[in-house]
Amino acid sequence: MNNIFSQVKSEKAYITELRRHFHTYPELGMAEFKTAEKIEEELSALGIPHKRVGETGVLGTIMGGAAGGGKIIALRADTDALPIQEENDVPYRSQNPGIMHACGHDGHTASLLGAAKVLAANKNTFPGEIRLVFQQAEETDGGAKYFIEEGVHEGVSRVFGLHMAPDMETGKISLVPGPINASVNSFRITLKGKSAHVSTPHKGADSLYSACQIVSALQGIITRNVSPLETVIIGVGMLHSGTANNIIAEEAVLEGTLRTYTAKLRDELKTRIDELSGHIAAISGVQRIIDWHDYAPVLVNDAEVCKEASEIAVAIAGGVLNEGPRSLGGDDFAEFLLKIPGVYANIGCGFSGKPRIPLHNCRFDMDEEALIYAAGMYACYAAWYLA
Repeated sequence: MNNIFSQVKSEKAYITELRRHFHTYPELGMAEFKTAEKIEEELSALGIPHKRVGETGVLGTIMGGAAGGGKIIALRADTDALPIQEENDVPYRSQNPGIMHACGHDGHTASLLGAAKVLAANKNTFPGEIRLVFQQAEETDGGAKYFIEEGVHEGVSRVFGLHMAPDMETGKISLVPGPINASVNSFRITLKGKSAHVSTPHKGADSLYSACQIVSALQGIITRNVSPLETVIIGVGMLHSGTANNIIAEEAVLEGTLRTYTAKLRDELKTRIDELSGHIAAISGVQRIIDWHDYAPVLVNDAEVCKEASEIAVAIAGGVLNEGPRSLGGDDFAEFLLKIPGVYANIGCGFSGKPRIPLHNCRFDMDEEALIYAAGMYACYAAWYLA
């Protein structure tokens, strides 16, 4: 393990250069064409077979050459960026207007490529197979499903993923068993009423009034129907309605999100939101249409795999945080964990002595020393597990 990590550290310049390349040329989910081409270019140079999954996902495969068991491990990195205009003044600033790697996926991708370089060079020292999952559209479309549909999980006995964590100092690694990211479900409620002049409201059916009642009532679900000990959010972020200040709105559209830490509560609240919005609309004489999009299930770290990975974190970083970022943000790495025992690590990338800029911020950047710990976790855990 120490030998593998020493080799990872020697590839710091390679990994950093890759991270800066991806940061300079970010692409949104389902449009990561140049990103995929760069990944393929690097894998080909390393002699690692690869193929596309969907239009912009890439799967690489490293076959171990040592005698022994035939276990398979999957390592996952997400590759997409966000629709954010970068405001950092750095040499590797985004050159694609309105698009930025503000969530650290550039670091994830570069770290997995760095790990792949080391693992490929040492493939004769371990048996089994390593599947390198460069996944598209984590931020938007739930790109994990393309790999699941491809059957990438079949035969795999471990899956490992990670995320950069700017609220943790570089050199800190968090591995927490149990749920660490919420399920994410979005809803769109369309209300269709009847327009009329505001002076004759009885001749219309006010979809805007109905929408406002629904937005307010949704918060009552949490405060009056859910235990205060539960972790849950129902949030409405968009409401569009009306054509003029003196006309009753014929249509209103509101969009929101539901986030929970248990599948049972998620299902119960989806039913409750359906019922509540339907009843309020009916009372107002308004037709209601509700559409759900299920983005990601609850992300639950396997306790045994968490323990295994913690040994690697202790070896390369000197310790592990058994408590760390638990988030109501979602990540579709959870889809892999429904199929395979695995773990999702948080890798500290916060600058020492500087303000910690959060993820999804136009000024987010990472301490690039963190890339070594990310690549080290990928490479060392895979080599250790297969050996």
